[in-house]
Amino acid sequence: MGVRIVESADVSPEATIGDGSSVWHLAQVRENATLGANCVVGRGAYVGTGVQMGDNCKLQNYALVYEPAVLEDGVFVGPAVVFTNDHYPRAINPDGSLKSGADWEAVGVTCRTGASIGARSVCVAPVTIGRWALVAAGSVVTQDVPDFALVAGVPAKRIRWVGKAGVPLEPGDEPGTWVCPTTGDRYTETDDTLTEEGSAS
Repeated sequence: MGVRIVESADVSPEATIGDGSSVWHLAQVRENATLGANCVVGRGAYVGTGVQMGDNCKLQNYALVYEPAVLEDGVFVGPAVVFTNDHYPRAINPDGSLKSGADWEAVGVTCRTGASIGARSVCVAPVTIGRWALVAAGSVVTQDVPDFALVAGVPAKRIRWVGKAGVPLEPGDEPGTWVCPTTGDRYTETDDTLTEEGSAS
Protein backbone atom coordinates (compact mmCIF):
# COMPACT_ATOMS: atom_id res chain seq x y z
CA MET A 1 0.00 0.00 0.00
CA GLY A 2 2.91 2.36 0.57
CA VAL A 3 3.25 5.35 2.88
CA ARG A 4 1.66 8.76 2.28
CA ILE A 5 3.53 11.78 3.63
CA VAL A 6 2.28 15.13 2.33
CA GLU A 7 4.83 17.74 1.34
CA SER A 8 4.24 20.10 4.27
CA ALA A 9 4.72 17.37 6.89
CA ASP A 10 8.03 17.21 8.77
CA VAL A 11 9.04 13.56 9.17
CA SER A 12 12.49 12.68 10.42
CA PRO A 13 14.45 10.30 8.19
CA GLU A 14 15.20 8.42 11.43
CA ALA A 15 11.51 7.72 12.03
CA THR A 16 9.92 4.43 10.99
CA ILE A 17 6.55 4.67 9.25
CA GLY A 18 4.60 1.46 8.67
CA ASP A 19 3.02 0.39 5.40
CA GLY A 20 -0.30 2.04 4.63
CA SER A 21 0.22 4.92 7.07
CA SER A 22 -0.49 8.58 6.29
CA VAL A 23 1.08 11.74 7.72
CA TRP A 24 -0.93 14.84 6.84
CA HIS A 25 -0.31 18.56 6.44
CA LEU A 26 1.99 20.32 8.94
CA ALA A 27 2.33 17.22 11.14
CA GLN A 28 5.70 16.47 12.71
CA VAL A 29 7.14 13.02 13.42
CA ARG A 30 10.42 13.14 15.33
CA GLU A 31 13.57 11.03 15.36
CA ASN A 32 13.26 7.34 16.25
CA ALA A 33 9.48 7.48 16.45
CA THR A 34 7.89 4.26 15.22
CA LEU A 35 4.45 4.09 13.61
CA GLY A 36 2.94 0.72 12.77
CA ALA A 37 0.91 -0.17 9.70
CA ASN A 38 -2.19 1.80 8.64
CA CYS A 39 -1.71 4.68 11.08
CA VAL A 40 -3.07 8.19 10.47
CA VAL A 41 -1.33 11.32 11.78
CA GLY A 42 -3.65 14.29 11.24
CA ARG A 43 -2.94 17.88 10.33
CA GLY A 44 -0.65 19.66 12.78
CA ALA A 45 -0.22 16.62 15.04
CA TYR A 46 3.08 16.05 16.84
CA VAL A 47 4.76 12.69 17.50
CA GLY A 48 7.74 13.04 19.83
CA THR A 49 11.18 11.50 19.70
CA GLY A 50 11.05 7.75 20.20
CA VAL A 51 7.25 7.54 20.58
CA GLN A 52 6.02 4.03 19.83
CA MET A 53 2.73 3.47 17.99
CA GLY A 54 1.23 0.12 17.03
CA ASP A 55 -0.89 -0.69 13.99
CA ASN A 56 -4.15 1.08 13.06
CA CYS A 57 -3.71 4.09 15.35
CA LYS A 58 -5.30 7.46 14.62
CA LEU A 59 -3.97 10.80 15.83
CA GLN A 60 -6.47 13.50 14.96
CA ASN A 61 -5.63 17.10 14.06
CA TYR A 62 -3.29 18.96 16.44
CA ALA A 63 -2.89 16.07 18.90
CA LEU A 64 0.40 16.40 20.81
CA VAL A 65 1.97 13.06 21.75
CA TYR A 66 5.17 13.74 23.66
CA GLU A 67 7.84 11.14 24.31
CA PRO A 68 8.12 8.57 25.78
CA ALA A 69 4.47 7.76 25.03
CA VAL A 70 3.51 4.24 23.94
CA LEU A 71 0.35 3.54 21.96
CA GLU A 72 -0.61 -0.08 21.36
CA ASP A 73 -2.70 -1.24 18.38
CA GLY A 74 -5.92 0.54 17.50
CA VAL A 75 -5.55 3.62 19.73
CA PHE A 76 -7.59 6.74 18.88
CA VAL A 77 -6.30 10.15 19.99
CA GLY A 78 -8.81 12.93 19.35
CA PRO A 79 -8.28 16.48 18.12
CA ALA A 80 -6.07 18.73 20.28
CA VAL A 81 -5.37 16.01 22.88
CA VAL A 82 -2.17 16.54 24.90
CA PHE A 83 0.03 13.86 26.47
CA THR A 84 2.38 15.49 28.98
CA ASN A 85 5.83 14.14 29.87
CA ASP A 86 7.22 16.08 32.85
CA HIS A 87 6.44 15.73 36.58
CA TYR A 88 7.62 19.25 37.42
CA PRO A 89 7.78 21.41 34.29
CA ARG A 90 10.11 24.39 34.31
CA ALA A 91 11.83 26.30 31.52
CA ILE A 92 14.82 27.10 33.76
CA ASN A 93 16.84 25.54 36.56
CA PRO A 94 16.91 27.12 40.06
CA ASP A 95 20.05 29.03 39.06
CA GLY A 96 18.19 30.65 36.16
CA SER A 97 19.93 28.66 33.41
CA LEU A 98 17.84 27.24 30.58
CA LYS A 99 16.91 23.61 31.16
CA SER A 100 18.31 21.04 28.74
CA GLY A 101 17.26 17.46 28.11
CA ALA A 102 19.70 16.29 30.77
CA ASP A 103 18.03 18.40 33.48
CA TRP A 104 14.80 16.42 33.76
CA GLU A 105 13.41 12.90 33.50
CA ALA A 106 10.74 12.31 30.88
CA VAL A 107 7.69 10.28 31.91
CA GLY A 108 5.16 8.93 29.45
CA VAL A 109 1.53 8.08 28.79
CA THR A 110 0.74 4.48 27.84
CA CYS A 111 -2.43 3.65 25.89
CA ARG A 112 -3.40 0.00 25.73
CA THR A 113 -5.07 -1.73 22.76
CA GLY A 114 -8.26 -0.10 21.50
CA ALA A 115 -8.22 2.86 23.92
CA SER A 116 -9.79 6.17 22.81
CA ILE A 117 -8.97 9.66 24.08
CA GLY A 118 -11.63 12.30 23.39
CA ALA A 119 -11.02 15.75 21.94
CA ARG A 120 -9.06 18.30 24.00
CA SER A 121 -8.36 15.86 26.81
CA VAL A 122 -5.10 16.12 28.74
CA CYS A 123 -3.35 12.97 29.99
CA VAL A 124 -0.89 13.89 32.75
CA ALA A 125 2.03 11.45 32.69
CA PRO A 126 2.77 8.94 33.97
CA VAL A 127 -0.62 7.30 33.44
CA THR A 128 -1.86 4.18 31.67
CA ILE A 129 -5.13 4.16 29.73
CA GLY A 130 -6.46 0.60 29.82
CA ARG A 131 -7.62 -1.62 26.97
CA TRP A 132 -10.73 -0.37 25.18
CA ALA A 133 -11.15 2.44 27.71
CA LEU A 134 -12.77 5.71 26.66
CA VAL A 135 -11.75 9.15 27.91
CA ALA A 136 -14.55 11.69 27.40
CA ALA A 137 -13.79 14.93 25.58
CA GLY A 138 -12.25 17.66 27.71
CA SER A 139 -11.17 15.36 30.54
CA VAL A 140 -7.96 15.65 32.57
CA VAL A 141 -6.56 12.21 33.33
CA THR A 142 -4.33 12.12 36.41
CA GLN A 143 -4.68 8.45 37.41
CA ASP A 144 -4.57 5.14 35.58
CA VAL A 145 -7.78 4.24 33.73
CA PRO A 146 -9.00 0.61 34.01
CA ASP A 147 -9.76 -1.55 30.99
CA PHE A 148 -13.22 -0.81 29.52
CA ALA A 149 -13.75 2.26 31.73
CA LEU A 150 -15.50 5.41 30.53
CA VAL A 151 -13.97 8.31 32.43
CA ALA A 152 -14.93 11.98 32.36
CA GLY A 153 -14.28 15.22 34.20
CA VAL A 154 -11.50 17.20 35.87
CA PRO A 155 -9.94 15.14 37.28
CA ALA A 156 -11.35 12.24 35.26
CA LYS A 157 -13.37 9.63 37.14
CA ARG A 158 -15.11 6.48 35.95
CA ILE A 159 -18.77 7.08 35.18
CA ARG A 160 -19.66 3.98 33.13
CA TRP A 161 -18.25 0.86 31.54
CA VAL A 162 -17.91 0.53 27.76
CA GLY A 163 -17.38 -2.42 25.44
CA LYS A 164 -15.15 -2.77 22.40
CA ALA A 165 -17.71 -0.91 20.29
CA GLY A 166 -17.32 2.15 22.55
CA VAL A 167 -20.98 2.06 23.57
CA PRO A 168 -21.87 2.19 27.29
CA LEU A 169 -22.69 -1.26 28.67
CA GLU A 170 -26.09 -2.17 30.09
CA PRO A 171 -26.72 -4.23 33.24
CA GLY A 172 -26.94 -7.98 32.62
CA ASP A 173 -29.49 -10.42 34.00
CA GLU A 174 -27.33 -11.20 37.04
CA PRO A 175 -25.66 -8.84 39.55
CA GLY A 176 -22.18 -7.80 38.47
CA THR A 177 -22.75 -8.65 34.81
CA TRP A 178 -22.83 -6.24 31.88
CA VAL A 179 -23.84 -6.56 28.23
CA CYS A 180 -22.85 -4.55 25.17
CA PRO A 181 -26.06 -3.46 23.37
CA THR A 182 -24.19 -3.35 20.06
CA THR A 183 -22.25 -6.63 19.99
CA GLY A 184 -23.97 -8.69 22.67
CA ASP A 185 -20.61 -9.34 24.36
CA ARG A 186 -20.87 -10.02 28.08
CA TYR A 187 -18.63 -8.79 30.89
CA THR A 188 -18.24 -9.45 34.60
CA GLU A 189 -17.43 -6.77 37.18
CA THR A 190 -15.40 -7.78 40.23
CA ASP A 191 -13.82 -5.27 42.63
CA ASP A 192 -14.06 -2.38 40.14
CA THR A 193 -12.47 -4.49 37.40
CA LEU A 194 -14.27 -5.55 34.24
CA THR A 195 -13.38 -8.76 32.41
CA GLU A 196 -14.74 -10.28 29.24
CA GLU A 197 -16.85 -13.42 29.44
CA GLY A 198 -16.36 -14.06 25.74
CA SER A 199 -17.87 -12.82 22.50
CA ALA A 200 -21.45 -13.46 21.56
CA SER A 201 -21.71 -15.47 18.36
